[in-house]
Amino acid sequence: MSESRPPAQTAPRSRVVAWALWDCGSTGLSAIVVTFVFSIYLTRSVGNDLPGGTSPASLLGWALFFSGVTVALLAPVTGVWADAAHRRRRTLAVLTAMVVLLTSAMSLIRDDPSYLVAGLLLLGFTAACNDLASVPYNAMLRQLTTPETSGRVSGFGWAAGYVGSMVLIVVIYAGFITGDGPTVGLLDIPTADGQNVRAAMLVTAAWMAAFAMPVLIAPPPSAESEPPVRSSTGVFGAYRKLRSDLVAEWQRDRNVVYYLLASAVFRDGLGGVFTFGAVLGVTVYGISVADVLLFGISANVVAAVGAVLGGLLDDRVGSKTVILSSLAAMIAVGLTMMALSGAAAFWVCGLLLCLFIGPTQSSARTLLLRMTAEGKEGVSFGLYTMTGRAVAPLAPFMFSTFVTVFGADRAGIGGLLLVLAAGFIAMLAVRVPHRAAVI
Repeated sequence: MSESRPPAQTAPRSRVVAWALWDCGSTGLSAIVVTFVFSIYLTRSVGNDLPGGTSPASLLGWALFFSGVTVALLAPVTGVWADAAHRRRRTLAVLTAMVVLLTSAMSLIRDDPSYLVAGLLLLGFTAACNDLASVPYNAMLRQLTTPETSGRVSGFGWAAGYVGSMVLIVVIYAGFITGDGPTVGLLDIPTADGQNVRAAMLVTAAWMAAFAMPVLIAPPPSAESEPPVRSSTGVFGAYRKLRSDLVAEWQRDRNVVYYLLASAVFRDGLGGVFTFGAVLGVTVYGISVADVLLFGISANVVAAVGAVLGGLLDDRVGSKTVILSSLAAMIAVGLTMMALSGAAAFWVCGLLLCLFIGPTQSSARTLLLRMTAEGKEGVSFGLYTMTGRAVAPLAPFMFSTFVTVFGADRAGIGGLLLVLAAGFIAMLAVRVPHRAAVI
């Protein structure tokens, strides 16, 4: 795939902000639903008294596994549908509406084991729809930028996501979670029957709807304003078109396929750092459970700063350079972290890791855009999402294997670093499009 494209101008700032706000809502919702609040509510409260010794955590794992399989199967098809510029916003609107409705439905899940399956289904489908919505969302980046500005705009979008996640976490914990007794939070919401968590899900759904609205109602870019080409492509037709597109692109430029695989590996390593970071902080470095939330807020702030700075560097030195430099820095910090102990070491090294996560994620998206031919953004980002899901078990497997072999939780860091190192080595072989430096 080449970087050639017709002359274009960066979209007005208001349209870029509207686009970035969707990430603000989506990332915040994912943090509350999948990571910090609803998943914990299901495993610790709703599924607390399951018969037969069934582990609610294992059921949560299965729910997320099938959610990932759903994304892997449907992301390429979603990409085919989103290839046409006029369908991107429509596809994003449908998937976003599903995320909002499913999250709102979580307010019906009572603190009773009979509601566990329904809660897990809602969580799994919400996570899947949110991931699928990122396909048309990422494809919109081409309509908003030029090759010279895509790095900074992508970084701004990632930063908005981190900030949104941080703010929503603070709002939900302060208003609905913190405290003990029959009522909690600044709003004094009753905890009986999970009322505080159920109310928090309604706020989270409203948060997503509010921040998604600007990009859905903003004036369309010129490409969207053109008369649409009528197509009756259904699910099977989309798979047939996907196959033909893959064959054509493989014959024209196999390098993009290599990049999809390499990026899937190091993106999974980044996900592993986020997934196991808090657990390691408590079990290995001795930070209190209460400080985990404070670290999470700080981590999002630092990652947002890193994403902005990385985006600016991306437009000057190139995406591949930013990715390789960030991965190398993370590996060095991770090795240092393995040799240290104590809460202070975790805070310093953990926040340094987050500083380099933002640029890596932002530049990974930008590089794929620069390698993608005009009009193929949907397919490329569909495959980007699919390959990421396909290797998703790699980081957890390596983490658990190292812990088992060496008999210590600290050793799990080595497993995550090995995944990052594999992604670094794979990226060395990826050829990127030639581009002039921005002065």
